[in-house]
Amino acid sequence: MNKYLRLFRLWNGSMGILGVLAGALIAAGLDMTEYWENIIVASFVVVWFIAGGNALNDYIDRDIDVVSHPERPIPAGQITPKQALYASAFAFIVSIAASLLLRELVSVFAVILACALMLSYELFLKKRGFVGNVTIAVLTGMLFLLGGAVVSNIEAVAIAAAMAMLVSVGREIAKDIEDMGGDKGRRTLPMSVGVRNACIIASVFLIAGPILSIWPILADTFGPLYYIIFAADAIFIYASFLIFTNARKAQKLCKYAMLIALAAFILGAVYQ
Repeated sequence: MNKYLRLFRLWNGSMGILGVLAGALIAAGLDMTEYWENIIVASFVVVWFIAGGNALNDYIDRDIDVVSHPERPIPAGQITPKQALYASAFAFIVSIAASLLLRELVSVFAVILACALMLSYELFLKKRGFVGNVTIAVLTGMLFLLGGAVVSNIEAVAIAAAMAMLVSVGREIAKDIEDMGGDKGRRTLPMSVGVRNACIIASVFLIAGPILSIWPILADTFGPLYYIIFAADAIFIYASFLIFTNARKAQKLCKYAMLIALAAFILGAVYQ
């Protein structure tokens, strides 16, 4: 059993659960008691979805992991590639089946779409650079959309999801710049257009996110604690310049900025 826990990396699911809870809080504030069953089911769905993605990733990257991640179950000889593939299929089926328990049909559709995107990413898109970056960013934003959908208010999380998608594209490009030396069998954006041009593109996305974050202020959507977003915006903008000299540090700063932005959206929604 332990080998499958390592294959699924279920602890990564905690971040997915956080995204769903954040989306629900942004959409409904603290008034979520009538939706608790939906939120629990959505969290279960996300955990199994992430498990399926991790198992599929290990199956696809089994040859690369012999060098880069020899401790993982397949290169370590604990699980065969076929077992990992079957485990991935099982996890995705559990995720989709559990989503049928959600009240909102849009939630079921979102889960099916997410599974299709994850399969496409692992099988085809991650080798194709920018489109793979966008796919991961869309999956990140969809966590918030799912959280909003399960409390019947998907519109309330649209800006948060869109901002998450934009800055995630920039961060994914930064990670590709950082990993250029070790990437094999892929044609990432910096490989295709050059590091400097990739930095410029990443910067555009890292600045677009903060620009979009101003919209809730103009629309008077959230309470005053939402202004914490300016701290996140400042970090994103700083990272958009830093990426030209230190992509590794830039992408790490983006991760911290994302957490601050998440707090701003939640606090702004809860304390209006």
